[in-house]
Amino acid sequence: MNLKQRYQQFKEWQQQPYQVAPLSQEEHTCATCGTTYQGNYCPRCGQSYRIGRYSLKSAMLLLLDVWGLGNRGMFRSIRDLLLRPGYMIRDYLGGMQMAYFPPFKMFFLLATLSLLVDSGFNIKGENKFEEVMESYQADFDKDIQKKNTTQPLNEEDAEKDKVAKEVITKVFDTTKAIIQFVSDHQTIVELVWLLVLSLPLFTLFRGCPAIPDLNYPEFFVAMVYITNMMNIVSAVASFFCVEIIATGLLSPLLSIVALKQLSGYSYLRTTLSVLASFLIIMWTVVIGLILLGIVIGFLKAYYAQ
Repeated sequence: MNLKQRYQQFKEWQQQPYQVAPLSQEEHTCATCGTTYQGNYCPRCGQSYRIGRYSLKSAMLLLLDVWGLGNRGMFRSIRDLLLRPGYMIRDYLGGMQMAYFPPFKMFFLLATLSLLVDSGFNIKGENKFEEVMESYQADFDKDIQKKNTTQPLNEEDAEKDKVAKEVITKVFDTTKAIIQFVSDHQTIVELVWLLVLSLPLFTLFRGCPAIPDLNYPEFFVAMVYITNMMNIVSAVASFFCVEIIATGLLSPLLSIVALKQLSGYSYLRTTLSVLASFLIIMWTVVIGLILLGIVIGFLKAYYAQ
């Protein structure tokens, strides 16, 4: 089989929905309640007929189940999010929910994992938050030191220099507070960003060929799943301390692939829609800041009278 045939086979697998295992025709006796039945699960208590003596695999699954990872197809969800993200999300929105791990539960678990990895749970033991703060502090100290080593100034220039140092200090303190807030409330910040981004994206993807009657709650769930996909890639890259540039380039490409598969649009239409949504958000922020500046200026002028 040549490369083209393998790729075609992979494309067919991507578009094929998850196949539930056929019912067992053998007769089983439930070890928990003693009910005799045919099928994969006991109709009385729900226990699987596969449960038997403990093995290394079953012990590991039980350990993972303590953290919510051993049920509802977490590994299947991770695999499909990486290999067929848009088709998987389309299957989930179409009602195939028992086959995949719930999106919001996965979101919070991955947010916790990302926090652990960035806090030092990686192969180098690097704390990414501390590195960012130390680098920013070093730049701040360098700027202050550069101003302190200048030639003696007259009274007017000294006053200007003092004001400049105060401005630099305020900017540093504000930025430091923002970085600290983002690191302490990473999940909330990411959810707010999703809400902001999903609104213009939904207006551009509603009525798409694959799901013509797509509504906003469904699209928001899709965006949560796409974020989960990007968080998986980011967590793996951070664990192995791969340069963030590679992750920063890969994640947007994966999101475009996911949205293309979900919507049924072409790659060009999907890419342009994503870029347009970012432009809408950027211009909304710029206009908001301009209006805020006008209001603040008006209030200052009003109270100065």
